[in-house]
Amino acid sequence: MKKGIALLTVALFVAGLFVGPLCEQVFAKDSKIGYVDLAKVFDEYKKTKDAEKALEEKGKGKEAERAKMIEEIKKLKDEQALLSEKGKAEKQGAIDNKIKALQEYDGKARTELGKERNEALGNIMKDIEKVVTEYAKANGYELILNSRMLLYGAEQYDITAEILSRLNK
Repeated sequence: MKKGIALLTVALFVAGLFVGPLCEQVFAKDSKIGYVDLAKVFDEYKKTKDAEKALEEKGKGKEAERAKMIEEIKKLKDEQALLSEKGKAEKQGAIDNKIKALQEYDGKARTELGKERNEALGNIMKDIEKVVTEYAKANGYELILNSRMLLYGAEQYDITAEILSRLNK
């Protein structure tokens, strides 16, 4: 029994001598890893700023249209106050219709702007992913991470500036 344990120990030691250098070669390979602050890239990308500006302009246009509708409702309510009971009831129908139209407009505008915003954000993210992938392949990176997923990342692995520079060309 003692002889078997001794032989097993010697066999494992000899195997370790041969396997050790092989493992070292496998794990010694230099891996090129980097990370990107996607929030910063997204915020500082010129297409993001352009999309935000365009959506803001559309939003202002929708708000102006909404303000007109509200003004019409106020005007109808002011007119209603001067009418007889029968006239007030008729005017209330018109006011209710205008309020319903305003609510429908609000819902439609919100949906439309949300859809445009999501589409713009999706296109911007595709641009960013494409540039990161091209950069990684061109520079021999095996792994590029989002900085939000890191607990710690040394500054030397941060490629955010390079990605931003390529995006904003």
